[in-house]
Amino acid sequence: MIYRILVSAYTDFISTFTFDPATSALEVTSIVSVGQSPSWITLYPVGGSHSLVWTGLERAEGKILALKYDADGQGEVVAEAPSEGDDPCSLFATEDQLIVANYSSGGLTFFPISPEPPYLLLSPTTIQLSGSGPNKGRQEGPHPHQAIIHPEYQELFVPDLGADRVCRFKRREDGSWKIHGHIGYASGGGPRHVAFYDGHLFTVLELSNKLVRHRLPPLPALPTLVASIPTMSQPLPPDNDMIAAEILIPAPNPSFPTPYLYLSNRNDPSPEGDIISIFAIENPDTLELVAEVRTGMTHVRAMQFGGPDDKYLIAGGTNGGGVKLFERVNLGKDLKEVASNISLKAPTAFLWL
Repeated sequence: MIYRILVSAYTDFISTFTFDPATSALEVTSIVSVGQSPSWITLYPVGGSHSLVWTGLERAEGKILALKYDADGQGEVVAEAPSEGDDPCSLFATEDQLIVANYSSGGLTFFPISPEPPYLLLSPTTIQLSGSGPNKGRQEGPHPHQAIIHPEYQELFVPDLGADRVCRFKRREDGSWKIHGHIGYASGGGPRHVAFYDGHLFTVLELSNKLVRHRLPPLPALPTLVASIPTMSQPLPPDNDMIAAEILIPAPNPSFPTPYLYLSNRNDPSPEGDIISIFAIENPDTLELVAEVRTGMTHVRAMQFGGPDDKYLIAGGTNGGGVKLFERVNLGKDLKEVASNISLKAPTAFLWL
């Protein structure tokens, strides 16, 4: 079977890659020009005769675009609108709404959307965040770095790197969102992304390069801290405040019954490239680093699982090394490189079609 993967980048286009496991070929088969820095891509969650994909152009006075892809991975831009903020860095699509985190301007924008033309509906609404942190170069104001909805609680979680907290929102009957508190972190930590598993919240802190685990009951109950550990066995110097990046927990399945957490690290000076760290999380009271995989790539940021039983992990080096595809081995406790493509520059996000 041939797999198709979309790759966004700090370029002017989104590429379609094909991966053939039989030959280990990872090739660019088409590109769509969209404008400067389409750094994040997300899929409309309701299937149809085509795949509807949303991207944000991460720049001042950002822009949101909808793209339609056919079964062969050929795409076209079908709608666009201002993001109502600066540097949209994360998007999350529900059946009726696109949620955009505008990093530099510190706000969330909510777009009514539709799977059919005109795709973007009515006027968006915006919630402005507030707060700051002790890191004067990175935390002078709020910086929402992700928007993600808990699949069971249906709460919206927004890690705010600038204010050292993860905001929690609940949706009102009229469809709008209201903040219902937040989860605080050590001063200067800089929450970047979160992941959920079995009633727990896992947060990667970009500025302090820590992985944090909380027990997470639904609102109005409060979370409790379980553990906080470095993202690497040999942490880099504290003056490097851009290391920890993506955090993923693929759901256990027959091929990989034990849950593991996968975390990308950036800016490692090693000639063997950046590390993907793998943590055991099955014990609800601990975090355990069980493996570190050298990637041969520089500034490894984006990762995404795909294929049968999430067998494969694709990752990219924003500052060098192109794109590589790994296979989970040892029941998910390790990774083995199976394909690569060095032609693409500055990859930032992936989406398996």
